[in-house]
Amino acid sequence: MSRIIGALNYKGGTGKTTTVVNLAAGLALRGTRVLCIDLDAQTSLAAYLGVSYTYSLTDLLLGQAEPQTCIVQARENFDLIPSGPNLLRAEGKLWRMDDDQLARQALADKMQGIGGYDYVILDYSPSASLVNECGLFYTRELIVPVAMTYLALIGVRQVIQTLKTVDRVPGHRIRLAFVLPTFYYARLRKDREVMESLQRHFAGKVAEPIRANVRLAESPSHQMSIYEYAPHSFGAADYAHLVERVVEDG
Repeated sequence: MSRIIGALNYKGGTGKTTTVVNLAAGLALRGTRVLCIDLDAQTSLAAYLGVSYTYSLTDLLLGQAEPQTCIVQARENFDLIPSGPNLLRAEGKLWRMDDDQLARQALADKMQGIGGYDYVILDYSPSASLVNECGLFYTRELIVPVAMTYLALIGVRQVIQTLKTVDRVPGHRIRLAFVLPTFYYARLRKDREVMESLQRHFAGKVAEPIRANVRLAESPSHQMSIYEYAPHSFGAADYAHLVERVVEDG
């Protein structure tokens, strides 16, 4: 059975897409099969990886394409269901459904026929939406990337509140796997204070931080994961630690 993991923070700029790409790429390098699903209309995953596509998540949710048709290969062992700029059309269809529960189950229902993956990893939009809710009702484990800012901490609190709401739905359970500090400068007092705050509130759930790294910031412009672009960088080492933690956590 696939482990279904989401990366979510309701504050933008926390490194969600970077985390999804490099977690997926790191797991794929270990020989496991990974599928990523992009829930953000900005189509960031396809742009990051330099992937072209014909059918997208929009087509899947609108019933205009089968899941297998929407899957494109990004790298060896690493596939992707891209988002699309017209994702709002799918959002509109979900809003027009008479049954709220059925609407929130739409992605899980569409993905029932997809197997063969060790991991399915979802990249959420930073804003609340029905498409995001579909992702939450499909996801089983959640990673919350947190940049070292006060506003990112507010985003974490919103995520936790959302988890509590989803957990009230009969038959569905989603757990907080861990909080992932990103853009971390150990020399900055502010960053150390944010880290201490995270450790107080999420004891045992705080992963090793992803340090601020120029190579990590550059890699999307080259349409490469950090392991392809700068395999000996701090960024590659930090995401390798994250991969290990995810594997051990399973």
